[in-house]
Amino acid sequence: MTDAGTREPAFVTHVLGIVESIPAGRVMTYGDVAAVLGSRGARLVGQIMARHGAALPWWRVIRAGGRPPIGHEERALPHYTAEGTPLKAGAYGYRIDYAAARWSPA
Repeated sequence: MTDAGTREPAFVTHVLGIVESIPAGRVMTYGDVAAVLGSRGARLVGQIMARHGAALPWWRVIRAGGRPPIGHEERALPHYTAEGTPLKAGAYGYRIDYAAARWSPA
C-alpha cells in the first residue's frame, strides 16, 4: 500500500475496525495494526487513533515494548486491571506483558 493509499478514508475505517475487534485483556501494537493492513505506517495508526479512537478501546493499542499510549498511562491502567490484561511492574511504572497479551485477527 502506498503512502497515498493509507490516507484514504477506507484505511481509517479498517484501522478503527481492527481496534474495535481486539478482545478484552488482549493488545496489539500500532505496528501490528498497520501490518494487518499491509502497511508499515505505525505512526499513521497512532494519528488515526488520536483523531478518531476516543470511543474505541484505545488502551488495547500499545507502543512497541509493551508501553501504554503516551500520556495515557494513568487512564489506561484501570482498563487493563478490569480486563485482566497481563502487566509487568518496572522501575519506571508498568508495561503490558506483550508476549502474553498479544492478539492477532484470524
